[in-house]
Amino acid sequence: MECRVGCGACCIVPSISSPLPGMPDGKPAGEACIHLTADYRCGLFGRPERPAVCERFQATESLCGDSRQDAFARLHRLEVDTA
Repeated sequence: MECRVGCGACCIVPSISSPLPGMPDGKPAGEACIHLTADYRCGLFGRPERPAVCERFQATESLCGDSRQDAFARLHRLEVDTA
């Protein structure tokens, strides 16, 4: 599955504990990454400074569902269940 244009759930919903460029302490769950673009894409995608945790994330139907709303709900549930 390819990332859904205009989604950005993976850049907003989960916490990221590893440092990101400009975010040395990572980011808390529910806070948008500062690299999320206006059209909800990753501004670091394909760049060497993209964190490994972000690089490993793969959009799948089981994680992202059929819509942006599904992605937010499913990733939120995963974040809560693994916190």
